[in-house]
Order: sequence, then structure tokens, then C-alpha cells
Amino acid sequence: MSEGKLKTAVLGLNEGGRLLLKAASEIDHFHIQAVADKETVLAEKIAEQYHCAAYDDYRQLITGMDSRFRGNDIGCLLVAAAMYSCDEHIRAAMKKKFNILKLAPAARNFEEAAEFVRLAADENVKFAIASPSRFARSFLALRKYVREGKIEQIFLITAFYNVGDQAHRDPKHDTVRSESQLAWETDPKLAGGGVLLRNCYEMIDQILWNFSVPEQVYSLHGNQALDKQQRLYLTEDTAVVTMKFSDTLIGNLIASRRTGMGPRENSLRVYGKDKILTVSDRRFTVVDGAGQSSEQLRCDDNALYRTTSLLESFALSILAPDENKLCSSGGENLKNMAVIESAYLSARTGFPEEPGRILQMASRRTGTPRDIESGHK
Repeated sequence: MSEGKLKTAVLGLNEGGRLLLKAASEIDHFHIQAVADKETVLAEKIAEQYHCAAYDDYRQLITGMDSRFRGNDIGCLLVAAAMYSCDEHIRAAMKKKFNILKLAPAARNFEEAAEFVRLAADENVKFAIASPSRFARSFLALRKYVREGKIEQIFLITAFYNVGDQAHRDPKHDTVRSESQLAWETDPKLAGGGVLLRNCYEMIDQILWNFSVPEQVYSLHGNQALDKQQRLYLTEDTAVVTMKFSDTLIGNLIASRRTGMGPRENSLRVYGKDKILTVSDRRFTVVDGAGQSSEQLRCDDNALYRTTSLLESFALSILAPDENKLCSSGGENLKNMAVIESAYLSARTGFPEEPGRILQMASRRTGTPRDIESGHK
């Protein structure tokens, strides 16, 4: 039965899109009606698996979904496709009253993200950014520890992210290649940014979700292109970002994407007066002043568990909004985008930049600062 469910389509069937699709299929709140991908064979194969319609044209997906609606139907679009290929279709979906959940990042730049937030508010639909780490047990343990004041006088936050090229299956030729061969990811106009925007978005989200927007951001970026001139026209694969939250609290993020296959490393560390907290995808550790591990939590949750939890939260924020606040709203994510925008600007100017100024400019166009927090008027 599909009554009372969200009529759902998935746009983009890359690894992230397939994960969203699998998670949505396991939740009773979603009725999957269509999938779309530029690769026709892939779309048709997956549509057959989930017994839904297949499209290789994103515009036709939106039109086709709209034609299926009856009076009280609620539309939901899960977006995994690269923004450069679907920005206009997200806008069209919002205007047709689709609620949108998009894989991170929120957009290619701050202005584009703010535009989506404004449009969602005007159309009275939900716009949220998928941040699965908010539902990871290890990061939830960190949040609880900090919010309960169990660590005092936090003075330093450090984050580290390092990833090698990942295997990518080409469905057209049924071959496996390195993701580094996806040329659009190295183009600043198409991708918006490199390792900082595309790989470290969730880590930045965790820092801002648990603490605050930094007063200043200073950043250095680089890439490994052999030709000096060419480096100016490629996204960064290495970044160092320093954040000043106050006179007594600073943060540092080191990020790199290296050539060649290899594992991902990521961790967030919080330093207090007599404790150090360390968190990764599956572990939360507390070390005391004597250097001894006083608490340790090992978590067995995986990407599917986190994504399922995220989608259930998103669905309930639409179906029962009075009891369920939208998690990771587009408006809230403007904070992340302001910090990232400041980092890219700092890398160009060589000076610290202020995310607060970017947010203030947006608030003048969208309403009060509270509007930015919620994403709605």
C-alpha cells in the first residue's frame, strides 16, 4: 500500500544514490516510484530491481513524477547526482512542491545554497542536506559528552581527513576505473571545490554542529598538478584550514586526497583542560589527564544504518512536522557553506576571512538570522 507514504524518486544512481535507494526501500514511509541516471542501462537495471519507472533524462523524471500525483500526495526527491547536472531540475522539483534531500555538499558555493534555501521557503517545502555522520553512534556520543559538559575548558579542535582514489564502476562499459578519472571533479566551475567541499563537508558539519561558527577562517590550498599554470584551474586536493572560534578556542582541519588506491582516514579530536576526546566513524575515546583511556565506545553501525536513520528522520519531519524537527536543514547548512566559502576566499586573498559577514549578507536577503537557522520564513 502506498497511502500516506512519500511518493519518492532518486536522482543519480552513483554509489551514494544507490545507498539512498536501498535505505529508502527499507523504510515504510517511502514509496519509490522512479529512478533516474544519465546511464540508461544502469537506470533500467535498478528500476527493474525496485519495480519502479526508469529515466535517463532528469527533466522527464520531474515531469513524470508530477503527473503521477493525486490531490493529497506528497512528493520527495532524493538527490545524489552532481549539482552541475541537476541544479535546474532541483529548482523545478521545488516549484512542483517536492521535498528535497540532497547528498552533501549543499551546493557548489554559498550563493547557490542560499538560493535553494530561499526557494524552498517560498514554496513551503523541506530542503535538507544528508549528513549521515549525525546519526553515527560515535559522533552522537561526542555530541552528548560535549553538551553535558563532561569536558571543560575546550581550547583546541583538530580534524584530519585523508583519502585515496576510490574504485568507480563504469556501467556503460562494465569496467572499474579510478574516481580521479571523473574529469568534472577537477573543474572548479562544475565541482565548486575539491577535497574541502566534496570530501570534508561532513567533518565541517560536525565541528559547527557541536560548537559554533568560527569568527575567522584562514586557509591554504594546493594540488599536485605538475604544471604551475594548470594548478590555477584545478580544484584543490590538499587543504589546511585554521579556524578561530574565540580568544580561547581555535580549530584546525588538514585534508588531502592522494593519487592511487587506498583507505580513507578521518578523525576529530577535542582537547579540554584534563581530557582529550577522539572520534571516528566507529569509535569514540576519552583519554584523561594521565594519558589513560577512561572511556571507549566501539560502534558497529555502518553506512546503511546511518542513512536509514537519516531518511526516517527526514520522512517524519514531513509527515509529522509538529513532533519532528527537520534535521540538517538547508538553512542550517548555510553555516557550513559560509565557512567553506571563507576558506576558499582566504586561499585566494592570503588573509583570514569572516563567515559571519557572509551569513549576515544572506540574512538581509532571506530574513532574520533565525530564518537562516531553520531555512524557513
